[in-house]
Amino acid sequence: MPEKKLISVQETVNSIIKGKEDIVRKVLAAIIGGGHILMEDIPGVGKTTLATTFARVLSLDYRRVQFTPDVLPSDLLGFSMYHSQKGEFEFQKGAVFCNLLLADEINRTSPKTQSALLEVMEERQVSIEGTTRQLPDPFIVIATENPAGSSGTQLLPESQLDRFLVCLSMGYPRHEDAVALLKGEVWKKISNITPVLSLVELKEIQARTETIYVDDAIYEYIICLIEETRNNTLFSLGASPRAGIALLRMSRAMAMLASRDYVTAKDVQDVLCDVLAHRVRLSARARAEGILATAAIDKLRETVKTPKL
Repeated sequence: MPEKKLISVQETVNSIIKGKEDIVRKVLAAIIGGGHILMEDIPGVGKTTLATTFARVLSLDYRRVQFTPDVLPSDLLGFSMYHSQKGEFEFQKGAVFCNLLLADEINRTSPKTQSALLEVMEERQVSIEGTTRQLPDPFIVIATENPAGSSGTQLLPESQLDRFLVCLSMGYPRHEDAVALLKGEVWKKISNITPVLSLVELKEIQARTETIYVDDAIYEYIICLIEETRNNTLFSLGASPRAGIALLRMSRAMAMLASRDYVTAKDVQDVLCDVLAHRVRLSARARAEGILATAAIDKLRETVKTPKL
């Protein structure tokens, strides 16, 4: 049963990432929902460790790129090199040709390099030198970024942010978890991890997640939430249609993790902030009142009527 395997995946990751069960659950939901994940947090809280652990547990071909101002699009996408013995140009694949790409500190690189990821993240393909090449299936980006205002960082454009299914923050560990972290040899544990899911099993679970039943009332509820971000005075930039699709995909994935074959309103509400907070822009009034994006989105639950199934 896939449900038992998914529980085992969470237990294995939680044995490495202490005290972050909710984050682990949502990252797994984003992966089986077929989306990309943005981790926004300060350095040193375990974002890279989380990505590495998921790669091993899910049997994913894994690449890591440390984004700096001198990283070029060709480093990610690839380039052609002349092969003197063959007398022809040969394409050298870039870092994106993998199952899981960790884009570390993505907001430290140039806009030109960030733009190279737009087609990659949406179409799962690379178009270069007149040729389109498909990426491995599945293809997932886990990107980390330091908070805006940190030294050497710049804001990601809206088009880039909109391609991330969710934006999550790990935060500092609790006291007891920090003590357990000091006592454990994390990297030794990671190297000894046995994969729980094969690549074939993961793709089967992703396909099954897409078939989770959604009632018409839930479709209406999702669209009403999205439209409210466009009409509410707390927002100057509302959520896009892609945001509605992302909310649906995450809700289905949460239902799968709960061993249900249908989506509830609570599934939608549980991931509402994670899906929408990085996609909307607060109005001048909301910023003046010190309202955070997460708090503004929480107010949508009060504004939009919850359907009863």
